[in-house]
Amino acid sequence: MKVLALFLVVAAAVSVSDSAKNIVCYFTSWSVYRTGTGQFDVGNIDPYLCTHVIYAFIGITADGNIHILDEWESGRDGLNGFSNFANLTQVNPDLKLMVGMGGWNEGSKNYSIVAADSAKRTVLVAEVVQFLTDHGFHGFDLAWLYPGIGDGSDADFDYANYILLLTELKEALSANGYLLSAAVSGGISYSLIAYEIPLVSAQLDIINVMVYDFYGSEITYAAHFAPLSASSTGDSGNATYNVKTGIEHWIEHGADPAKMHLGVGTYGRTFTLANPDNAALYAPVTGKGTAGPYTNETGFLGYNEICELYSNWTYVWDVDQQVPHKVSGDQWVGYEDESSVAVKAAYANEKGLGGMMVWTLDTDDFLGNCGGQTYPLIRAMNATLNNITSLYVQ
Repeated sequence: MKVLALFLVVAAAVSVSDSAKNIVCYFTSWSVYRTGTGQFDVGNIDPYLCTHVIYAFIGITADGNIHILDEWESGRDGLNGFSNFANLTQVNPDLKLMVGMGGWNEGSKNYSIVAADSAKRTVLVAEVVQFLTDHGFHGFDLAWLYPGIGDGSDADFDYANYILLLTELKEALSANGYLLSAAVSGGISYSLIAYEIPLVSAQLDIINVMVYDFYGSEITYAAHFAPLSASSTGDSGNATYNVKTGIEHWIEHGADPAKMHLGVGTYGRTFTLANPDNAALYAPVTGKGTAGPYTNETGFLGYNEICELYSNWTYVWDVDQQVPHKVSGDQWVGYEDESSVAVKAAYANEKGLGGMMVWTLDTDDFLGNCGGQTYPLIRAMNATLNNITSLYVQ
């Protein structure tokens, strides 16, 4: 673990582990396969930066068994990811380590099947407890995306079966001293289908509300993926597609704010403009933007790519939405920067939330290539979340 010795030296100066507010960070295990300075592994995790780190992801079989998605990355015959991850607590004993199950690529089918069957739920619950015990983790995060929605889901029964699954997980995990969290949609249309919010809140220790990706790169106009507020110019999609509306929906429908964590993406969604001379919000686009060299995904750029490689693009701060975008020729990217994450942290404080969630560690500027300081987005988030709220503009 190439950076642990350094962290032992500087730990006292940067620790946030005794903070009043949580910062829950996802580690995406597949980022080990990126090239050059975009490559990220467990050794790049600063164990004092976040209060909780979630290892993403493990999977599930239709029988309720845990499915290890990448044996080579996680196992002893490869990169030994699970063991290296657990060793982060040797540096910071206060750090809470969790494993996430699910994610977008996993789909919904097997989760729907298992949640509907009492015997299969029992298998899954037992396997989760055993996994945490075997690997020395502190909790489990369920990222079923989403109950009642998606290929193979059961729109009639997932809503109730999700609660049964959470209830049984909570009982077993609490009895063994483990945490239970879940990644949930911040979109109103999905939330109304997927969740009985008061019951979800009652079972979870941490609610990671994904108030981002309201707009993806499949739309026909340029829009920011996670605006704080709606635009006064007229939203071309849906005026509820913003952070405030998503968070307030969960609170108004019975979620405990102290358990809620406002999700922030350390990346941008990109578009190719139909007319480079029209780069305004909601300008027509022909499709996704060009892939970056690290993440290698059209329609997507990590913040590390944006700040390091595209610093000369024209910067625009949207006063209404409290988020930035950049433009160069026919390329348009709406993303998060230090100012926008601080604004969202201040809003999280205003609503009395338990903290924030970060997707993900590996697309922040984790090497400090842009300004010398590592993880500038997460550090800016923490500074406001736990100290300063003046950057929030009403």
